[in-house]
Amino acid sequence: MGFLIAGAIIVIVGAGWVIMYNGLVKLRGWKEESWSQIDVQLKRRFDLIPNLVKTAQRYMEYEKNTLAEIIEKRNQITSPDLTREEQVQADNELTGTLRQFFSLTEAYPDLKANESFNRLHEDLVATENKVAYSKQLYNKTVMQYNNKVESFPSNVIASIHNFRKHSYLEATAEERRTVEVDFDL
Repeated sequence: MGFLIAGAIIVIVGAGWVIMYNGLVKLRGWKEESWSQIDVQLKRRFDLIPNLVKTAQRYMEYEKNTLAEIIEKRNQITSPDLTREEQVQADNELTGTLRQFFSLTEAYPDLKANESFNRLHEDLVATENKVAYSKQLYNKTVMQYNNKVESFPSNVIASIHNFRKHSYLEATAEERRTVEVDFDL
């Protein structure tokens, strides 16, 4: 009788172990998948930028430095040597440069009237929204994963099987800055 009870306890503990381990693996997979969604949107933006710059170059003769900076930052993102954190930092820098670029386009009415530029701008804005949503999803998934890694008893299994906490994607100081709007035009 004692062997049956001991055997039942071993089976229950073993089943619980497997269930918690598989839960950690599943959350790690979701985290990786949500990162790949960010990557997909960044690649889409990567493809849109050269066309946007080409269209703008015809109109923005005096803004060549800004256009060159956009291309430079775009190329930095795709470097295979970057860690995820460095890739996110490069993406944040590119986003800031694009904001500066679009504020400069306000001074070029012919460019704003260009149908191709407007279509590319709309596509880029839609892609930026998808990047933002993908980052939210990634952070939510990281939160769930980190909670599982830190919660008892799954934290014991996480420690034994080398599951580690992951960092959230956070806004830069520039992105947190309050935008000043001048309504006195």
